[in-house]
Amino acid sequence: MLKIQKFSTLTAVALVASSLLAPMAMAGDRPSELAPLGDPPNPASNPTTPEKVELGKLLFFDGRMSANGFMGCVVCHLPDEGWDFPDKISMGYPGTVHWRNSQTIINSAYYDKLFWAGSSSSLEGQARSAARGGVAGNGEDDGLEARLAFVPEYVKRFNEVFGDTWPNVRNAYRAIAAFERTLVQTDTPFDNYMRGDDGALNKAEKAGLDLFVGKANCASCHSGALLTNQKYYNTGVPTYDGWQTDALAQITYRFEIFAKGVSEDKYRTYKEDPGLYFRTKEEADLGKFRVPSLRYTKYTAPYMHNGMIETLEDVIEFYNKGGSTNDFSASKTDMIAPLDLSKKEKANLLAFLNSLSGERITMDYPDLPPTEPLPAPVN
Repeated sequence: MLKIQKFSTLTAVALVASSLLAPMAMAGDRPSELAPLGDPPNPASNPTTPEKVELGKLLFFDGRMSANGFMGCVVCHLPDEGWDFPDKISMGYPGTVHWRNSQTIINSAYYDKLFWAGSSSSLEGQARSAARGGVAGNGEDDGLEARLAFVPEYVKRFNEVFGDTWPNVRNAYRAIAAFERTLVQTDTPFDNYMRGDDGALNKAEKAGLDLFVGKANCASCHSGALLTNQKYYNTGVPTYDGWQTDALAQITYRFEIFAKGVSEDKYRTYKEDPGLYFRTKEEADLGKFRVPSLRYTKYTAPYMHNGMIETLEDVIEFYNKGGSTNDFSASKTDMIAPLDLSKKEKANLLAFLNSLSGERITMDYPDLPPTEPLPAPVN
């Protein structure tokens, strides 16, 4: 079982400034580009309490937080599968498929840009977008709210936690976000080493760390305590192979690019995920995606926004070769170039990447409260 994190009373802004991004004094010679992970944010707009976390846990596992009553958060973020989905493309709402790889929610508390193209700036916003997304939860706020009102246990808990007379679905998203902020891992071998324990990393892992910040140039994008600068790049990830062979995938893709807004010409000709372009409509942003954290990646295969790279060994080889090409290669970053890593160097780099994950985090599914009819009105 996962142990619930204890929280400080600092606001998210102060906490991020002090424990996540600020330089830290470390014992020994540690790379300045990296840092151990501090406590998760506890935003003043949604302060974490044990009661709110427990409510959020129930809602996270509850399929009733979706249009059909089955597509809850847990469907795409499976505890035993890295808190993500173990396939190239995530599970889609029945009658569809999704169109991007599901990211782990371990340590998602620290992001200020959620989703692959940064379309949400908070876990609260991410929860709402996922619950309402056409190929995800496909829900509507009023429908979800009505469903929650028919669960007496939820009526009671929402009143105790938020003071709601009836469950307010916006508070459901706040509770889910509070629960997700407890899903953190701050005691990896890497963190312990960065805090001064020289024995936390072995010889191969230390050699891999040297490569990570040196020859392999990984830290140019995977920096700081979260091991991401949260910027956007096109690294030339190969095109998802399902677009051409899977009819449902094609339907999903066309639906998404139409809904997010492209010209008719682009609608008819694009065969690649435009990524950040959807938000900026700048041609230079075609195919760019937010740099993901490398934490907990030991358990989250496959990799990249479309799951087209199967293993961490394959990820290393992808970058060692200088990336690949796709339909939007004109916007591919010039930061990607062949690395000329030897077999031993690649093995050391892999050893270091695995040190960014601690023990697997799992959790039993909770018993969910039943739906019951409301009492008949009294004349």
